[in-house]
Amino acid sequence: DITITKVYHPQLTGAVANSVHVDHEHNVIFLTGANMAGKSTFMKSVSIAVYLAHVGFPVPAESMEFSVYDGMFTTINLPDNLNMGYSHFYSEVLRLKKVAQQMEQGARLFIVFDELFRGTNVKDAYDATLAVTEAFAEVSDCTFIISTHIIEVGTTLKERCNNIRFVYLPTSMDGNKPVYTYHLTEGITNDRHGMIIINNEKIIDIINGKEDE
Repeated sequence: DITITKVYHPQLTGAVANSVHVDHEHNVIFLTGANMAGKSTFMKSVSIAVYLAHVGFPVPAESMEFSVYDGMFTTINLPDNLNMGYSHFYSEVLRLKKVAQQMEQGARLFIVFDELFRGTNVKDAYDATLAVTEAFAEVSDCTFIISTHIIEVGTTLKERCNNIRFVYLPTSMDGNKPVYTYHLTEGITNDRHGMIIINNEKIIDIINGKEDE
């Protein structure tokens, strides 16, 4: 079990703090949110706190209670491997396989996957994210935080699994400008602002040579 009150990223000035609780009955956190809403920063904040707590250092949080894990895996900004000839997707698959092998041996793990299977097409990413998250939900001795932009996966998981906690980081709009609260909220996001950001930067107009018209 993990309960962290007001955890924040220690390298950010004025960081917004959030609280999180995970237990055996809700061992998977399924995180959604628009681009730049703060998903990766939240996942890094929690991961840093868990790591520091395990080595006996102070944590960037108001308070924290946790069970000791045997290991920790994170895939945040996972690169491809040019020397090995591995694509981003295959690097992620190999990382996932290593996690599965550790779980098979009975290890209690803390696992963070940021935008699972983003290196493949949308259909495969949907199917794989759904299948893997469902499988993770059955491993109650481990804790998982999984983020994705494929919010349809969350809708299906909500119908199939009762031990997943669904949270998101919301975005509001000030005219055509996205405004981010960075406050964790229960549920699954409906925010889709990628094209608004692209249009605000006039990308299509630049390509079409119409920026100054």
